[in-house]
Amino acid sequence: MKTFFATTLLSAALLLSGCGDSAQAPDPSNTAQASPVASNIPVFTATTITGETVTNKIFASKKITVVNIWGTFCPPCIAEMPELGEMARSLPADAQIIGLVCDASENSTQVQRAQEITRQAGADFMNIVPDAQLAKFMEGVEAVPTTIFVNGKGEVVGKAIIGANVEAYKNELEKLLKQ
Repeated sequence: MKTFFATTLLSAALLLSGCGDSAQAPDPSNTAQASPVASNIPVFTATTITGETVTNKIFASKKITVVNIWGTFCPPCIAEMPELGEMARSLPADAQIIGLVCDASENSTQVQRAQEITRQAGADFMNIVPDAQLAKFMEGVEAVPTTIFVNGKGEVVGKAIIGANVEAYKNELEKLLKQ
């Protein structure tokens, strides 16, 4: 019940703060900033939108993971899904994309909506339904999509990118992979 309440509260806060009021691409010079989330991914056990169990160990297999925090209520989030799907299919072997569906909780209608959105967009990368630990981790996120970058140790690295800007995600990823 606490997880549902926390997820619902987070979803309401994100909705009220806005996911973006248009599908226009934001100015890339204004979207990169310090991370709005904790500096490390918490220990978690959650499920994906397809029902698979996943833990924080998923980050260990790649040098950099692009984490796209998005909501099923957010038009810019939905609009960027096809491009994110293409990006996921073209990533180098040492990188991956994972989505965190901020407004979903286990067995909610948002899980079904997220399945529909990703299927229609061809975005077949992993999307996680946040558990209580991930919901707490995302508390500092004020708008979606917010994209962060996580290294193989579970540390948040680089700059967070606020707004739908797949080109900026690619540029930040490229920079981080070179380090």
